[in-house]
Amino acid sequence: MAYNVIQEKLKKGNVVVLDGPMNTELVRRGIRWRKHGLLTDTVAVEQLHREYLNAGADVIRTNTFQLNRLTYLNVFRSPEHQAHIGAPGLAELVPQLLKTAMRLIRQARIKAMKSDSVAIAGVLSPMQHCFRPDLAPTEEVARREHAFMARIFKEEKADLLIADSMNTIREAKGALAAARAVGLPVWVSFVLGPEGELLSREPLADAVKAMKRRGAEAVLVCNVPPEDMSRTVPRLKAMTSLPCGGYAQIGKFSPPSWKFDFFPQFIDTESWPPERYAGEARKWIAEGGKIIGGDCGTGPAHIAALRAAVSVGAAAAGGR
Repeated sequence: MAYNVIQEKLKKGNVVVLDGPMNTELVRRGIRWRKHGLLTDTVAVEQLHREYLNAGADVIRTNTFQLNRLTYLNVFRSPEHQAHIGAPGLAELVPQLLKTAMRLIRQARIKAMKSDSVAIAGVLSPMQHCFRPDLAPTEEVARREHAFMARIFKEEKADLLIADSMNTIREAKGALAAARAVGLPVWVSFVLGPEGELLSREPLADAVKAMKRRGAEAVLVCNVPPEDMSRTVPRLKAMTSLPCGGYAQIGKFSPPSWKFDFFPQFIDTESWPPERYAGEARKWIAEGGKIIGGDCGTGPAHIAALRAAVSVGAAAAGGR
């Protein structure tokens, strides 16, 4: 039912507001992102979902970015090695965390009394680091691993899936196929490089064409500065009839020094306060962007500013 509301908004030409990031905002609040905070900091995770809901998000995303079986298996030589020296229950940790993430986001939506109007998007993200397309798996591996997660999201009542921050066409194809196989609607977003094409240097136009042909219901861009988004949205709009748009990052990425305890920090975000971010987002809307939100470095205040900008724009349009 909730996704039907989103579809109807898009059919009417209205703008849909996505939430902001979970990981960087939780880290900014002092929450260690070990196991995504889904074992020790569930109160903080649910609270952040509720803040995005209260800010006016139409779609909220699960706290599962870069949460997959390879995240843990990659630390070991093989599954056998993992079983030999790995912590008890490690092989079953990912499905446990995925289910916890869904439980928390459903609880947040219920408490905000928005179960009928706000859609939950289960996040499928790159198997490896989203800024390293050279590490992306084959399409076959991507489809297998994303299918494992897609089935859990389906069982846990996600309204749609988003293949988030894809950096190669091959992994995007695998993720989209896996998501479609469980019968849920799918949106796809792509990480772009400074030249305006996929981070893998594959043409954005090729990626958009491949996603539409395989049944994506929206195509977005992400992980770029706000000004880059303003340059990209009109290009994206010219490439497809699908709903499009994106969510920009602010500040600068400060890499973690220890991979196993990943801290996804974005620093120097002060130059993009909520009002300025929303002002730049008005350009995306003016160029045809229909789905907008926040990426790394933004927070609930940025989403509230987006909602206010969208509401003002809708009121102005209605008055003409």
